[in-house]
Amino acid sequence: MCGIAGFVQYQDHVNPSHLGDLTTLKKMGDSIFHRGPDAHGEYLEDQVGLCHRRLSIIDLTDSGTQPMFSGDGRYVLVFNGEIYNFQELRTLAEEQGYNFKTQTDSEVILALYALEGESCVSKLNGMFAFAIWDKTKQQLFLARDRIGKKPLYYYDNGNEFIFGSEIKAILAHPATKKEVNPEAVYDFFAYQYIPEPKTIFHNIYKLKPGHCFSISKEKRNVYPYWDLSFANQSMKSEAEISQELLHILDESTRQRMISDVPLGAFLSGGVDSSGIVALMSKNSETPVTTCSIGFDSKKFDETKYAKQIADQYKTNHHELEVTKNVEDNLLHITSFFDEPFADPSMVPTYFVSQLAKQKVTVALAGDGGDESFAGYQKYAIDQIENNLRNKVPSLLRRSLLPKLASLLSGRSNTLFRKGHTLLNTLSLPPDHGFYLTNCFCSDLIWNQLVRTDFKRSLGDYHPSTLTKDYYRKCDGEDHLSKILYTDIKTYLPGDILVKVDRMSMANSLEVRAPILDYRVMEYAATIPSHMKLKQSEKKHVLKEAFKPLLTDEILYRKKMGFSVPLAEWLRKDLRLLAEAKLFANNSGLSNFFEPTALKELWQKHQNGSHDFSSELWSCLMFELWWQHYNI
Repeated sequence: MCGIAGFVQYQDHVNPSHLGDLTTLKKMGDSIFHRGPDAHGEYLEDQVGLCHRRLSIIDLTDSGTQPMFSGDGRYVLVFNGEIYNFQELRTLAEEQGYNFKTQTDSEVILALYALEGESCVSKLNGMFAFAIWDKTKQQLFLARDRIGKKPLYYYDNGNEFIFGSEIKAILAHPATKKEVNPEAVYDFFAYQYIPEPKTIFHNIYKLKPGHCFSISKEKRNVYPYWDLSFANQSMKSEAEISQELLHILDESTRQRMISDVPLGAFLSGGVDSSGIVALMSKNSETPVTTCSIGFDSKKFDETKYAKQIADQYKTNHHELEVTKNVEDNLLHITSFFDEPFADPSMVPTYFVSQLAKQKVTVALAGDGGDESFAGYQKYAIDQIENNLRNKVPSLLRRSLLPKLASLLSGRSNTLFRKGHTLLNTLSLPPDHGFYLTNCFCSDLIWNQLVRTDFKRSLGDYHPSTLTKDYYRKCDGEDHLSKILYTDIKTYLPGDILVKVDRMSMANSLEVRAPILDYRVMEYAATIPSHMKLKQSEKKHVLKEAFKPLLTDEILYRKKMGFSVPLAEWLRKDLRLLAEAKLFANNSGLSNFFEPTALKELWQKHQNGSHDFSSELWSCLMFELWWQHYNI
């Protein structure tokens, strides 16, 4: 696991003051030191500069140092990630005559690229973001893994092209400017993150998961090399599917246990992480090291379930309670995201990564189970809503339901608010209804908060476009397949994987997720929806697969999620900090929101008449980002 950065500059088109040099490269690398504290390297010629920060995982010798050169010296590589099938691919390359100098997975990428060109990326099984410079063609090639586990950002103004594992590396280059993208601000408050390909900054983008990018003096070419299909549904029995699924999960877990450094696991006590720990224990000759995070609030604390798994599999178990550490660490935690990010579970993710790093260098996690196997409560709710939607005549949905919803609008009573949301959702098409399921700031609240001039600058843009586009793109026929595909393309890479990557890398810890193996996800996409969400039971088929390994208490207990007591934090632990940041005279939020409207929202939350924790937390995260970057 590492950090990469670099630039391409075709000098006859570049402002001389914007040219990068060795000093620039080192600044870019130093900005992401935390991603790779073990070693660094730079490569510079007239057209291109590449830099690398290394966190040593496989082949701990100096032979793994990057930038790395192909045997003939033509290709130069910087690479972030792990290739889990590199030993198999190495054998294939050797059979074609490639002579290896190292034992690294990095050189396997170079070998495949030299032998097969850009198509080599489809053979890689892993999490990765890499760049290869072709000296002969004077061309840069970038690729990102299928699911988006490893990040890759780039700046492109038509002349200069700059890339990095994090935005801070790009901003270290003299050609870039910190100009806020208004649409991204709207996206953030809707989703609590900024979906690909946008970032908070103009001209800085995320390379989408499963995409490649080739850059030469003459042209730019961005294209996909992978997508997930729900079109072909399996005709096998539930028992056969469960057995095959467990076999694939076992193989993907075993592959991710290859490491030359200490290895452990995150253990929440939920189905996904418990299943992974069980498979690790099955494939390990020594006790697995496990780490869990707890809260003093029983509503959010899962440590007793984690302890049950730890006892069952006799793991070397460690626990930490985070509540008392939140305020002191919040500014530090948010500084790693480079753009506004408001998933509150970043806090426990940071602390479990910090705890794990004290024991291991690599940790396996259960990420991906909810999105592939329908584990979130919102899927069950949305399925019910869509069934109701289909039973109401379309004319009635479009005319009567919005009127009924407006009658309940603005009521403080919880029942009335839920009734308003339900009626409003049922009046809309299913793709827009799912957007409302995912939205953290309703149009009603947004319009109360937003400044008139800022709203005018957005024109007719609305964040729902993103959700609706992916919903319609899915080739599956049923509603559940379409919303799972949408989350896999948006929420998973934009929120979950960003959170895990930044918080683990903040602690120089590598996290691997067996359920996010693309073979697991492709197989899951063929499983009929009724086996994933069976009546009210979520992740049914995954639970069936894990049944030989886990007790019923773990498999069928109510899902808690990696949540935090957010409403209570904003009323107690973080109240003074939030008030100081949100209502400062020079707040960044005042450029977008009306201060009086925000204060009204804050006061209603404080007196307990309303729960605006999601909206206010997003505001606080935006303000912390704004002040950190001095926009």
